[in-house]
Amino acid sequence: MTRSAKKGPYVDAKLLEKISRVKPGDGVVIKTWARDSQISPEMIGYTFGVHNGKDFIEVRITEDMVGHRLGEFSPTRKFVRHGGKMQKEIEARQSKGA
Repeated sequence: MTRSAKKGPYVDAKLLEKISRVKPGDGVVIKTWARDSQISPEMIGYTFGVHNGKDFIEVRITEDMVGHRLGEFSPTRKFVRHGGKMQKEIEARQSKGA
């Protein structure tokens, strides 16, 4: 469910504090665990290190991202591949062609 309109977007207070200390073009990565924070227009141009449970994934904020959550750009699951005989045959064909 989405957040009600009367409450407004949720942006972590600590995150706003960190933004106020840094200039947008500095290239400084702002580390955060607040994956549920919405991206606001004030965040455009900053680079965030969004924690995915293991690492901090760098996310550079652009205009298209406004309204989305930070966690949407930092996947938490890693797809390895599907196994089996078919997969090995496909990979063998690809390595011959390359």
